[in-house]
Amino acid sequence: MMTRPVAAIILAAGKGTRMKSDLHKVLHPIAGRPMLLHLIDAVTALSPERMVVVTGAGREQVEGAVTPLGVRTAVQAEQLGTGHAVAQAAAALDGFVGDILILYGDVPLVETRTMRRMLDRLGQDDAPAAVVLGFRPDDAGAYGRVIADMDGRIDRMVEFKDADAEERAVTLCNSGLMAVRSEDLFGLLARVGNDNAAGEYYLPDIVMLAAADGRRSAVIETGAAEVAGVNSRAELAGVEGDWQRRRRARAMADGVTLIAPDTVWFAHDTVVGRDVVIEPHVVFGPGVQVADGVTIHAFSHLEGATVASGADIGPYARLRPGADVRERARVGNFVEMKKAILGPGAKANHLTYLGDAEVGAGANIGAGTITCNYDGFFKYRTVIGEGAFIGSNSALVAPVTIGAGAIVGAGAVVTSDVEADALALVRAERSTKPGWAKRFREMMLGRKAAKKTGE
Repeated sequence: MMTRPVAAIILAAGKGTRMKSDLHKVLHPIAGRPMLLHLIDAVTALSPERMVVVTGAGREQVEGAVTPLGVRTAVQAEQLGTGHAVAQAAAALDGFVGDILILYGDVPLVETRTMRRMLDRLGQDDAPAAVVLGFRPDDAGAYGRVIADMDGRIDRMVEFKDADAEERAVTLCNSGLMAVRSEDLFGLLARVGNDNAAGEYYLPDIVMLAAADGRRSAVIETGAAEVAGVNSRAELAGVEGDWQRRRRARAMADGVTLIAPDTVWFAHDTVVGRDVVIEPHVVFGPGVQVADGVTIHAFSHLEGATVASGADIGPYARLRPGADVRERARVGNFVEMKKAILGPGAKANHLTYLGDAEVGAGANIGAGTITCNYDGFFKYRTVIGEGAFIGSNSALVAPVTIGAGAIVGAGAVVTSDVEADALALVRAERSTKPGWAKRFREMMLGRKAAKKTGE
């Protein structure tokens, strides 16, 4: 149990030049949410007393994203290393007494339970000066190494650039994440020097400084995927892939059938009930809730939508923000909904656009029907009553109401209300001219032949 207050310092001052983007690195999305906000959410679950994001290049973007959340910021004007970056948070944490987590905005998938483990280890009876989060990647590469005994007591930590061959052979690597008491952190940082290959102030040096004072630090381990960092578009895609794999596994464990799991893409807040069947190549944007017993057919895209139990969606359906599909309703192929309600048991089976509309229970929307909701300046609403039947290729020009049980004939352009149980026919009277088509073809063929002769 954690009894001391908690604060977090999140480092986000790097330029992120390898991303080659005008958008700050830590604001690139994973599962539809900026990676920095993934991390902030995980910290928030600890009920921290304070949270500070250290900014640098592109600070305006980062500040704009976190300030509305009540997160403080500090500026690292010069990029002089991780130790220097953490030190910039001192003023924002003035007066705070408790345990401090040091995290990285480009390491977004660290879980709350791992943060708790770090804090719990910090509070154990042997009172380590710092707790380091370590991991064992498949390829240790240029990561800094953690030299520790079997009980996780750290002997030393060394950056790869400064490590000898024996130290580089160690597989336990430093993720950079730490937990340190507030009483210790800034005093140790003040003693960190930059006599190293990069000429930078390294945060891990506080472990060795504490050791020189006779205080040991400790390391706990986690999986490499949890501490994967993002410095390039390729790494962003890799972290997204890891997140999606875990989310798909959780969905299936919760009772969702994924026909081709690798082709389904969830958002960070997707909610899916039990006995839902999701066919291949379905994409969920943010803000989707799917109830029990729904089937979502292939190549459908849902965002900001609610789907009630027993509904049937797709294939090739698009549900945009505000789409509300009620119980047992049917949204068929090449149907698009936006700010629209499709009532219980209602059907829009194919080639339809329902925007700013309300469709009553049991209504049938014929193929090719559109609600004409926009006049180039304003949006207007269409209301279709219960049990109404809208014939194929109809255009309902909003604002308009189709009464319950009414029938609109195929090909109609409806510009005024239709009363309940009425039949609305909006068509030009048919006119037939016998032989006209034949005469037209003969005339045009003659003109074509004459043109060729003239050439």
